[in-house]
Amino acid sequence: MSLTSLIIFLLIGLVSGWLAGMIYKGKSFGLVGNLIVGVIGAFVGGFLFDLINISIGSGIVSAIISALVGALVLLFLINLIRKK
Repeated sequence: MSLTSLIIFLLIGLVSGWLAGMIYKGKSFGLVGNLIVGVIGAFVGGFLFDLINISIGSGIVSAIISALVGALVLLFLINLIRKK
């Protein structure tokens, strides 16, 4: 993975984590929190879309959408675990 690819991946994670925080919680998680939620969400979203055999295309926008869906699922699961 080149440095440019790594930077783009981290920026996608940051944007998707921020969006997930705004949608789910109504506020941001902070820079590091957004990055962590977004990066893990990118893996979760990629896994879920692969699992149900859905391709949403290629490019930055589709990567953000996939990471956003994964981040929202991640936040939902974390919220379920915390309530117990």
